[in-house]
This record gives sequence, structure tokens and C-alpha cells, in this order.
Amino acid sequence: MKERNAGLLLLLTSLIWGLSFVAQSVSAESIGPFTFNAVRLIIGAIVLIPFAIPGIRRHRGDREYFRKALKGGAICGLCLSAAAVTQQAGIAVSGAGKGGFITSLYIIIVPIISMVFGMRPGLRTWLCAAAALVGMYFLTLSEGLSLSAGDGLLIACAFLFALHIMAIDRTGKDVDGILLSMLQFLIGGILSSIGMFLFEEPAVSSIMEAWLPVFYAGAFSCGIAYTLQVVGQKYMNPDHAVLILSLESVWAAIGGALILGERMNGKELFGCLLVFGAVIISQINPKTLRK
Repeated sequence: MKERNAGLLLLLTSLIWGLSFVAQSVSAESIGPFTFNAVRLIIGAIVLIPFAIPGIRRHRGDREYFRKALKGGAICGLCLSAAAVTQQAGIAVSGAGKGGFITSLYIIIVPIISMVFGMRPGLRTWLCAAAALVGMYFLTLSEGLSLSAGDGLLIACAFLFALHIMAIDRTGKDVDGILLSMLQFLIGGILSSIGMFLFEEPAVSSIMEAWLPVFYAGAFSCGIAYTLQVVGQKYMNPDHAVLILSLESVWAAIGGALILGERMNGKELFGCLLVFGAVIISQINPKTLRK
């Protein structure tokens, strides 16, 4: 596959992920965050089963391999469930547009967290982080310098997604990516189901009322988009791949405006530009600019 075609696959992935914020915002009107993610993640696991079967067959009888896969799936599923539930609760208050931009901060948070593992981010990373923090000020803080509950949850969700990415990096090197994803969706769905019965009152009628956005978030955002990402990244420089995938925040803002009628004031739009610019610059490899 040519790199251009791979880039188109990743662009489609970012579009699917971005519009998922709209689906999450719509679903929040009918069902709680635990219920939404319980159903969504289990649907994602079911969609990935056919893609995971070939990898399972190749390692049939290898108990150590499946032990690593199950351990990785449990760790990643726990992080994903926590991040997804927090994100859904935040979007219910702050909306899809803000949700996309604030969540995208995980791309900057990841290298900062990596310092724990002995890696040292460069000056550009720190400058981008500072610019993103300024953007967050304009995007989330009101005139009284107060942070809304929804924005606070979305910031927490960005940190949790950063931990999820680090978990995948630490546990997924020796395991098939699709199998790991299927397991994390399944385990994350089970964990969300526990929260659903403990903290919410799930009703089949409410789930059916939001069946379309829930199905989209599960089958398309979790299942199909992840598969497209795996295929596309095989044929593309990872720096370019992350740059394209980060466009999910733009699609979320566009989808929120066109489908949900969400509007941001000038201060919030300026904050979005700063956050998005910081995310983009943090992912550009200076060596590629000289080619």
C-alpha cells in the first residue's frame, strides 16, 4: 500500500473518532457513562473477534503468549474503562467540541509521563505543553477563574488516556495488536458493567433509545477505526500517523457545530487554536521538514 493511501485510511480513522464525540454527547441525554461504555466496549470487542481469530490460531497452544495477552488486556482495559467513563461524563456537561480538544492533550501528556520511565522530553515538548496550558485557560476557565465540572473531568480523562497509551506501549510489544484491543474492549466493558449496576439504573428502553450513537461508538469508533489505524500505520511514518490522527479534535468541533449546533465564543476558539497548534507542533519531526 502506498503511503498516500495509508494516510487516507488514518484520515478516515480520525474522522470516525472525531464524530464519536457527537455520538457520545447525544447518548449522554439518555444513558449514564457506565452504561454507555459497557455496551459500547462490548460491541467493539465483538466486532474485532473475526480479525483476532487468525492471530489466536497462529499461537494456539502457546500459554505464555496468551498469559501476556490477557495481562496486557486487563491493564489496558482498566485504563481504557476509567478514561472512557470519565470522558463520557465530561462530554455530557461540556459538549462534543470541547471534549475533542481537551482530550487531545493526551498527545502532549504522554511524553511528560514518559519521564517516569527515564525518557527526557526536549525543549519543544515543554514549549508545546506551556502553549497548551495557555490554550486550556482560554478554553475552559470562566471569567471568575473557575473550572466547570465537565472540563475538569475531560482534563482528568486526557491524563487517563495518556496512561492508557503508556500501558499499551509497555504491554503490547509481544502481543498481536488486534487481539490486545479485543481483550481490552472486553475487559473494559465488563468493568464498566460493574459500575453500571453499582452506580446507575440501566434500562433496556433507555439503551434502545440511544442505540444508534451507541452502536456507532462501539462498532465504528472502537472496532472499525482501530482496525483502520492498525493497517494504516504499517505503511506510514509514525510521526506523520499521529499527526493525522490528532485531527480527531477538529472533526469533533466540526461535528459538534454542524450536528448538535454547539457554538464557541471567541475566547474558546482561540483556546482551541492554541491547543491544536501545540498538539500539531509537538508531533512534527524536524528531520522531515528538511527532506
